[in-house]
Amino acid sequence: MSETAKQFSEVRGRRMAHVEVGEGDPIVFLHGNPTSSYLWRNVIPHVADAGRCIAPDLIGQGDSDKLDDSGPGSYRYVEHRDYLFDLLEQLGVDENVTLVVHDWGSALGFDWARQHPDAVKGICYMEAIVQPIASWDEWPENARGIFQGFRSEAGEGLVLEKNFFVEGVLPGAIVRNLTVEEHDEYRRPFVEPGESRRPTLTWPREIPIEGEPADMVAIVADYAEFLAGSPIPKLFVNADPGAILTGAQREFCRTWPNQVEVTVAGAHFIQEDSPDEIGAALADWYAGL
Repeated sequence: MSETAKQFSEVRGRRMAHVEVGEGDPIVFLHGNPTSSYLWRNVIPHVADAGRCIAPDLIGQGDSDKLDDSGPGSYRYVEHRDYLFDLLEQLGVDENVTLVVHDWGSALGFDWARQHPDAVKGICYMEAIVQPIASWDEWPENARGIFQGFRSEAGEGLVLEKNFFVEGVLPGAIVRNLTVEEHDEYRRPFVEPGESRRPTLTWPREIPIEGEPADMVAIVADYAEFLAGSPIPKLFVNADPGAILTGAQREFCRTWPNQVEVTVAGAHFIQEDSPDEIGAALADWYAGL
């Protein structure tokens, strides 16, 4: 799928980018950290003839603008939510909406669904944040130390100086090796050291774990309760071996009603390991909605 398809909208005085192909009911693809709409490039073609596929770049990521006066506390979840929800409203995403979500895109999508339940046709999710995380013991052991580092005073050096989320976490959570061109595309929004990389540092500090941050625990608990009782059709794309949506988290989301589950190979960024399998499962499920 060509990256030349980027379109731009002015949202809250900033420019936000998205990719859009196809027509019909909206199918909205939401990425997380540290990715962009590029994550979905090999999944979207599977449903491009089935609906209006929209893949935004979150604020400060992809080709969307950076925030002015960025610093500690910039790019929090609630700020991303304001920009994204306003963009979706501008784009006329208001009925028969299917959400395809991953990582922090899942929190944003689940929250949007909770706030617009009658507008949602279906939700497809993978490696998602499905409920607050009770303890660090539930976080992947091989990533525990580095994520605790991101949430400490060491985080600025790890990310703003060393770009560790893009250089380390991203390739480390993909089974295959990214090509130079692929890694460069993910690196592109964060080439310049300093505040341009702030989004990739704030995100791990937003993970609702062991009760902190309290506002994020409340937001995630609210949508978790909603999803656990909602008849909205769901497609859970389970990852093998997976990363964050395993163990108790996975057992919880498996209780959600009206849900189909498929399993594909991958760790966290499974769109880079199994895009065709994800796309085929999405197309098959979507055809039955």
